[in-house]
Amino acid sequence: MLDANRLRVLVEVAHAGSIAAAAERMAFTPPALSQQLTKLENELGCALVERGRTGVRLTAAGRVLLEHGERVLGELRDAETAARAAAGETPQRLSVGAFASAGKVLVPHALADFGRAHPHVRLTLSDVEPPGGYGLVTSGDLDLLITHRYPGTSLPPVSGLHRERVLVDPLLLVLPEGHPAAGGAPRLADLAGEEWICGAPGISNRVALEGAAEAEGVRLTVAYETRDYEVTLALIQVGVGIGLVPRTILRAAPTTGWVAVPLAGVETAREVYVVHRSRPRSPVPAMVEMLRQSARRALG
Repeated sequence: MLDANRLRVLVEVAHAGSIAAAAERMAFTPPALSQQLTKLENELGCALVERGRTGVRLTAAGRVLLEHGERVLGELRDAETAARAAAGETPQRLSVGAFASAGKVLVPHALADFGRAHPHVRLTLSDVEPPGGYGLVTSGDLDLLITHRYPGTSLPPVSGLHRERVLVDPLLLVLPEGHPAAGGAPRLADLAGEEWICGAPGISNRVALEGAAEAEGVRLTVAYETRDYEVTLALIQVGVGIGLVPRTILRAAPTTGWVAVPLAGVETAREVYVVHRSRPRSPVPAMVEMLRQSARRALG
């Protein structure tokens, strides 16, 4: 039978991306952690990771074992929590992972409300950019994940997890004040000569923009690459480009220097989800409800 502690080493290395980073998280030295990983490989008789100068990459066998290892660690954590609850101990920790803009528009009110209702629970918040984070929920490192799906992208599978959509957040076309298209709902074809601002190739909002352009048969020029919507708005305000920005971000932004209008003819909304284990421990459901309330507040 596999050693659970060595299985945890593989999971931590996979999540951290390198032996050194995992060793720091686990309070081991990198050589000691590498030795445990080697012993696990010897037990199985196959390589689990490919070591490189910039980190590690899981082999096919490593990826299979990671999926099982995350579930095993999650079940062990559930067992510990259940035993402590039976002994009368109340939950002491709730860990939340969220993507950057959710951390600005959804999470603050929910965390504040939760803290007032559950003052004995210590909250932690981590930055987790989609599509990452699902494995952290499976293994119990995160109790709750806030993630998204943009048009043209797919959601990861949720084996053993529960995923709930809490917000449909329209993407609006944001233009500098005085732009000729600011008076209506233009199509992408009307904006073919513009310089666009969005994320780098592969980033969700870039995938959404390129997919919409392809569907319309339009070739667009991305002149400025940033995944930060505050930077996007700052560039639009000074007139150097245009972009698609979620409505919730615009509601929290300064209201001068830009105009937001719908973009006609394409699907333009991102969906925001919460993800947790199928049998969430208390007080995860309470936090989910507070996030639902925060989502309704964010759209007004």
